[in-house]
Amino acid sequence: MVLFQYLIFLKKGGEVNKKKAMLIPEKVDNFFPYKTVRPNQGEFIKSVYDSVNNKRSVLIEGNNGLGKTVSSLSACLPIAIENDLKILYVARTHRQHDRVIEELRNICKKQKVSGVSLRGRNHMCLNVVASKKSNDSKSHMEVCELLKSKKICQYHLNLEQDAFDFLRLQQQISLRPYTSSEIQDFCRKKRLCSYELVKSSLSDIKVVALSYLYIFDPIIRNAFLKTIETRLSDVILIVDEAHNLPETAINISSRSLSLFVLKQAELEAKKFGNETIAFFAHFLRTELEKIILSIRGEQIIEPQIILEILQKIGNIENPIGFFNNLHKVGNSIKQKLLSEGKTPRSYIHGMSEFLINWINTMEDDSYINIATSYVTREKAKTGKLEVLALDPSKITYPVFSSTFSNVLMSGTLQPLEAYALINKLPENTVQSFVSCPFPKENVLPIVCLGLSTALKKRTAIMYKTMIHRINEVVTNTPGNIGIFVASFDVLVSLLNEGLEKVLNKPLFQEYRGMSSKINEKLVLAFKEYGNRGGAVYIGVQGGRTSEGVDFPGDQMNSAIIVGVPYAEPKPRVKAQITYYEKHFPGRGQEYGYLLPAMKKASQSAGRPIRTLKDKGAIIFLDYRFATYYCRAFLPSWINERLKVLPNKDDILSKEIQEFFKAKD
Repeated sequence: MVLFQYLIFLKKGGEVNKKKAMLIPEKVDNFFPYKTVRPNQGEFIKSVYDSVNNKRSVLIEGNNGLGKTVSSLSACLPIAIENDLKILYVARTHRQHDRVIEELRNICKKQKVSGVSLRGRNHMCLNVVASKKSNDSKSHMEVCELLKSKKICQYHLNLEQDAFDFLRLQQQISLRPYTSSEIQDFCRKKRLCSYELVKSSLSDIKVVALSYLYIFDPIIRNAFLKTIETRLSDVILIVDEAHNLPETAINISSRSLSLFVLKQAELEAKKFGNETIAFFAHFLRTELEKIILSIRGEQIIEPQIILEILQKIGNIENPIGFFNNLHKVGNSIKQKLLSEGKTPRSYIHGMSEFLINWINTMEDDSYINIATSYVTREKAKTGKLEVLALDPSKITYPVFSSTFSNVLMSGTLQPLEAYALINKLPENTVQSFVSCPFPKENVLPIVCLGLSTALKKRTAIMYKTMIHRINEVVTNTPGNIGIFVASFDVLVSLLNEGLEKVLNKPLFQEYRGMSSKINEKLVLAFKEYGNRGGAVYIGVQGGRTSEGVDFPGDQMNSAIIVGVPYAEPKPRVKAQITYYEKHFPGRGQEYGYLLPAMKKASQSAGRPIRTLKDKGAIIFLDYRFATYYCRAFLPSWINERLKVLPNKDDILSKEIQEFFKAKD
């Protein structure tokens, strides 16, 4: 086979247009499963291969439709096999994990490779009793351990009783790619524990697709690496949708403690006869109520406040020792509940973990302490304390500095230098941008002037004007339309001003607190209207649907972006800006306020353009997207094509109508 394979692409106007082809190394060609590559895909592959082959990380932006999943896998697999490395592919959703397995199956047509999409114990478990007695992954693990120790989980017992079937399935999994749901199906028929089967097979599997937490949560990571019998230095880490990582890292490091938990900790202590802890929980809650219920919204507080409360009690000279003792008591309560076959939840344990974290972060300027008051669904005023992390690199740096190589990719990473600094990537990280593969005539991005969701402009007249523009888009779009708004407040205001009444298509609405299962059903029902006259979906920017769901073909023809999703200027946002300004002078506002908002807006805008054949209109209903301040941070494939229209009737209608008339 020749050293390089020349690639011919871009079918335009019925004729094959020969462009300057990118070159794919022969080793990659042995794994790349398709006869041709998409526009600019070869450039993406080569950038990843060259970086990883030189043990360098690569931060690479590539648009939707480029084929990033198969490209990154094909580029990394030959290096992983040559160097006996494992590929860990992290992504947010189960659908994205299964997509990795789909591409591995295509690769298997040329080269045999094993892979699995990994889900947590609570998702994999087939035992109905364990599922009923637990409400999160941590409690599920404890219930599972109890059932195993008492030898009353038949799925686990069958691992020994049907050892032959277990070993046969284990060998089968190590030979080719499987999704977790497929493994569950095997195990359901054989009544074997699917979680233990996957866990015992991981050390022999080359590619594992999994959630961010397995790698970036320090506690989970340490346990996981032991399970797969691998060190980070023997891992090629692929981070998909990497624009989500900073927020995920901050969430991993942050903690909260509500007044409700303190009340429950007091009741729990009384139930188990521990008057000392009951008195402490009551006193702490009483003192915190004075602070929390006296404020509106949220307020940054000094971390010494906990020590001052302890001094009032008078007999706690060693706070960390006292909190560690609370932790031990909480653990013993959980064990007792487990032994009685009850849900192993301890509020004392949760309280102690928060307080230990509070003390441990007191001298660290990358954390702030916040008190928040809010009203419950029952209209009662309550609140919570938070230890809020400000620096994602505290979580990301230990990982990125230890792996063999890292591949971080997304369609919305620019400016790359800012991303590299915020997450503290290795200094020799390659920063790469791959041009948009979409034909220009397939994308119509428009900004409408005269409209805005800026707080002072949120009037009834403004919302009615927006509804009129939305209706122009809906009326002239042949299939489905997605509306992604800056916040739930904007969403509710549009509905209150009569959005649904003016639309001539069914409206599917996301609401605050919607579960992932309900949202999936809603989106599926919406998609089905794509070839049945069309429907409208309205949700928020930064939500599940605006980032985690693809809408190829007629599943979404137009996306309407209503407003710039700036974070509400709460104390935590101001603290984030101040922290970045201190560490990156002159960039605090950009890193802490502008970039997060523009990434949410850009992700929403990309929903209708998922493949090279898709044709989509993207309408920004906020004049701020046309200003230099915002426009500079839109993806180049939008920015280069952006039209700016005046806020006049029928102009938008004509643009949309003409655009879709030209549809092939």
